[in-house]
Amino acid sequence: MQYRFADRLSRVPASFLDELFRVSADPSIISFAGGLPSSALIDTGGIAAATRDVMEGEASVALQYTTTDGYLPLREFIAERYRRRLGIPATAGEIQIVNGSQQCLDLFAKIFLDKGDHVGMERPGYLGAIEAFSLYEPTVDTVGLEDDGPDLGAFERLVSGTPVRFFYGIPNSQNPSGTTWSLEKRRAVAGILGDTDTVFYEDDAFGELFFDGRPRPPLKRWLPDQAVLSGSFSKIIAPGMRIGWMYAPREILARFNIVKQAADLHSNFLCQKIMHRYLATHDLDGHIRRIVAVYGRRCRLMCDLLDDLLPQCPHTRPEGGMFLMATLPPGISSRKVFDEGVKNKVAVLPGLPFYVDGGGDDTIRMNFSAPDEEQIREGVHRLSRVIASFR
Repeated sequence: MQYRFADRLSRVPASFLDELFRVSADPSIISFAGGLPSSALIDTGGIAAATRDVMEGEASVALQYTTTDGYLPLREFIAERYRRRLGIPATAGEIQIVNGSQQCLDLFAKIFLDKGDHVGMERPGYLGAIEAFSLYEPTVDTVGLEDDGPDLGAFERLVSGTPVRFFYGIPNSQNPSGTTWSLEKRRAVAGILGDTDTVFYEDDAFGELFFDGRPRPPLKRWLPDQAVLSGSFSKIIAPGMRIGWMYAPREILARFNIVKQAADLHSNFLCQKIMHRYLATHDLDGHIRRIVAVYGRRCRLMCDLLDDLLPQCPHTRPEGGMFLMATLPPGISSRKVFDEGVKNKVAVLPGLPFYVDGGGDDTIRMNFSAPDEEQIREGVHRLSRVIASFR
C-alpha cells in the first residue's frame, strides 16, 4: 500500500524528540537535554486529595462532556490571578482552556496562517512553536535576541516592511536561551507594534518562575487588543494534567473556539475540575515560592560550574525559568557534543533545531530544573570532559 500523505508533512522540520526520549529512558544518563519540571516538586499528595474530593462529590458531572471554552470557575481563577499579579483587566470570557499551552500554538496558527503567510519569532526560537507553525507552511522571519530581548532595529524593519500576521515571543525566561526581555524592550516592541496590524503572541509558560518572585509586565498591558497571552499549569502544578489556556480578545477567541471544538470538543474536564479543586484548597503562591527557590539554587550551581569547568563556553544567566544556553568553543559541533555526551552518560540539547533559518550548531541548551544538585555537579563535570576531548 502506498499512502498519499499531505504535502505539508514534507515541510515539517526533522524532530529531535525521538532521540531525547531514547536518552531519557536510560537512567544512567544525566540529562540536561529535556524540558521537564522537577518531578520531586509535584504536589502528588495535594493532587490526590483534590481528585478524591471531585470523585466523591461530583463524579457524574466531572466525567461528562462540557463546553469547549472550559470550566468557568477555573477560567475565573486564571482571570483573577492576572488582575491581581499583573494588573491587567482579564475576565473569564477572555480565557479559553486548552490541552497544555502547546495546543495554543497549533490552533492559533490554524486561525491566522494561510500557506506562505509571514510569521515572526525570536532567533533562537522555541522548537515546539517552530514545529507547530510549520504545518501551516508559513514563511518564518526571525529577529535575533540580544541579552535583554530582541534586536529592536531588526524587529522594526520586519514588522514595518513585511505583512507579518503575528509575532511569537517568550519575553519571560525564554526557551531555549533563558533570556528575559527588559522593561525598556517590552515597551519599545509594544510601541513599534502599535503602528501595525501584527498581533503579538506572548507565550508565558515561565512567567511564574522568576527567582526573585517579582512578576514582569506582559506586552498585553500596552496592547490590550493586539496581544494574546498563553499560559500553563504544566510548569507550576503538573504537566501530565495538560491544562493550559489562551487569554485573548473575544473576537480572536470566537474563532479559536471554533477550531478547538473541531479538534477535540473540549479539554479533559475531569482534570479541569481536579485542578480547580486543588487551586481552591491549596496555597499556590507558597507552592511556587518553593519551586523557584529550588530552581534558583540549581541554576546558580550550573552557572558556577560552567564558569569554573568550562570558562571557554559563555552562557546566559537566567533570571528564572528552566533553561540556559551555552556557546561552544570555535570548531566544536553541538551535534557531536550530543553524540559523544551520550557515550559518556551526559546529554545536552544541540542548538540546531532552535534556528529555523539555519545556524546554532555552536550552541547547546541545558535544563537545570529536572536534575538535582548532585546530578548537576556530576553532569557538568562529565560535560567538561566531553568538550575537552575535542581539543
